[in-house]
Amino acid sequence: MADVAAKAGVSRALVSIVFRDQPGASEETRQRVLRVADEIGYSPDSAARLLARGRSRTLGVMFTVHQIFHTDLIAGIYPEAERLGYDVLLSAAAEGRSEAKAVEALLSHRCEALILLASDAETPYLDELAHRTAAVSVGRRATGAPVDFVHSAEGRGVRQAMDHLVELGHRRIVHIDGGRGPGSAERRRAYRAAMRRHGLESEVRVIPGDHTEQSGIETGRLLLDERDRGQPLPTAVLAANDRSAMGLLMALTRVDVEVPRDLSVVGYDDSHLSHLMPIGLTTVRQDAVLLAEHAVRFAVERLENPELAPREAVLEPKLVVRASSGPPPEGAG
Repeated sequence: MADVAAKAGVSRALVSIVFRDQPGASEETRQRVLRVADEIGYSPDSAARLLARGRSRTLGVMFTVHQIFHTDLIAGIYPEAERLGYDVLLSAAAEGRSEAKAVEALLSHRCEALILLASDAETPYLDELAHRTAAVSVGRRATGAPVDFVHSAEGRGVRQAMDHLVELGHRRIVHIDGGRGPGSAERRRAYRAAMRRHGLESEVRVIPGDHTEQSGIETGRLLLDERDRGQPLPTAVLAANDRSAMGLLMALTRVDVEVPRDLSVVGYDDSHLSHLMPIGLTTVRQDAVLLAEHAVRFAVERLENPELAPREAVLEPKLVVRASSGPPPEGAG
C-alpha cells in the first residue's frame, strides 16, 4: 500500500480508504489509485483484513477421498457459501490421514465453522469439537453431541426401492450391507423391515460389505460361486450405495449374468457415477444440492447465534428407476 501511495502521490491512509470503498476520496483520486495498483500488480489481501477483524468468513469442509457422493455435496456447498458471503476450504481424510488430522488442518487455517461429510467420529470427539467451533454433520447422526445434523430419510428411501422390486415380482432380494458407512444401519434396518412387511422374512439375507466397489465385486463373486455349487442366484440385490452397485455390475458383466434379465441391481445416492455406468442404475436419489444448502445455512446460522439448540434437517429421498431393474426371470420369483 505504501508503494501504491508513493506512485499515486497520495497518503497511505487514502489508499486504504479507496480499497475499503469508503467515502473520503474523489472519483479522480480513486481511479488513479486503482490504476497504479493494477500497474504494479497489487491487490488487497481480503483474508488478512478479515483476520485483523477476528473473522475469516471461511467454512471448512472435511470429506473422504474416493467417496464420489462427497464430490456432489461439495459442488453444492460452494455456491451456497458464496451466496452467504463465505469462502470454502477443503481437507480430506484418507488412508494414512485421519479425520481428526483433516479437521485440525481446517481449524489451523482459522475456519469459522466445520461441515463434516459422513464423519466416522465418535460422540465424545464431536462433543469436544462442538465446544471449539460450530459444526454440522452431514449423513451421519451425531447422537448426543451438540452439533447440527443434515441427512436424507434413509428408511423411506429403502422402502421405495423395496416396494419397487416387490411390485416387479421379486422375492429373493439380497442386501449388501454398508458396514460403518453413513446411513448403513438405517438402510439395513429398513431392508429387514420391508422384507417382513412383504411377507418375505424367510428370504432375508444381508451380505457384509461397505461403501466401495470392491464390496460389490466380492459380493458378485460370492453369489456366482454359490450358483456354481447349485444354489440359485437372488433375483435382485439392493446395494449399500452406488459404488457397491457398480462393483457388483462389474462382477456380473464379466460372466454370463445379464442385468436386469437375470438379476436386478439397485443402488443408493444417485451420485453422478450412476449416470456413467454402461447400464443406467436404478438408485435412490439423495438431493446433494439441498443437503449442501442446509448444511451451509446451519453452519452460518450457528455462527450468528451460538446458543441455538442442535437442529436436524431430514430430506426426502426419491427412487430413480433406470435400466438395471426389471421383472425377475420367468418362474424365479
